[in-house]
Amino acid sequence: MAEAADEPCTNRTSHHGRSDRLSRQRARTRTALLEAAQRLLAERHRADMSIREITEAANIGLGTFYGHFANKTDLLEAAVSMTLEQHSVRLESVVAHMDDSAEVFAVGVRLTGRLQRNHPQVARILLRVGLPRLVSSVGLAPRTRELLRASEAAGRLRVGDLDVALASAGGSLLGLMQLLDAEPHMDAEKAGDHLAANLLRMFGLPHDEAWDVATRPLPALG
Repeated sequence: MAEAADEPCTNRTSHHGRSDRLSRQRARTRTALLEAAQRLLAERHRADMSIREITEAANIGLGTFYGHFANKTDLLEAAVSMTLEQHSVRLESVVAHMDDSAEVFAVGVRLTGRLQRNHPQVARILLRVGLPRLVSSVGLAPRTRELLRASEAAGRLRVGDLDVALASAGGSLLGLMQLLDAEPHMDAEKAGDHLAANLLRMFGLPHDEAWDVATRPLPALG
């Protein structure tokens, strides 16, 4: 009798085990599709890859695609959002210990400016999607908005209109990345530091202080 009573529990455990394995497999497949889309976005000049090309790059069957995304547009949107979120999370991890909101802003600008050399795939995707996505509701923009709002409330920076501030900072960063893309021998570190200092001055820091903040030792972006 005891053995018979144990059997349903074993079946439930087996069922849960299969369910967990299927969930992990689905997650791996979705991630493979997203990462393949990221690579193709960074490699191509237009979003002209086919679903077949994406599934081949992800090394999965074509029919599996529709179990995760309705169409190519949905996948590319998710891949771009993931890129923005991943970069934002990496930035947050290196500024978590910083108390000066002006320095946090400067570090974000400096490390994003260095993407062209250190994380070229991310830089190419950002250049490809342009300013509308860079200042969208995903990834960098909402966090930067909150940072600038808090910095102004603390009297550290003078920001004014937040939408204009975000567009100014985002447009400047894209311009820098385009310049670095066109000039592969240009010193990206020096250029990023100069841009950060210029933006800090635009937001109200005195010249010398802006330069000091924009040239402090910089943590590595993982």
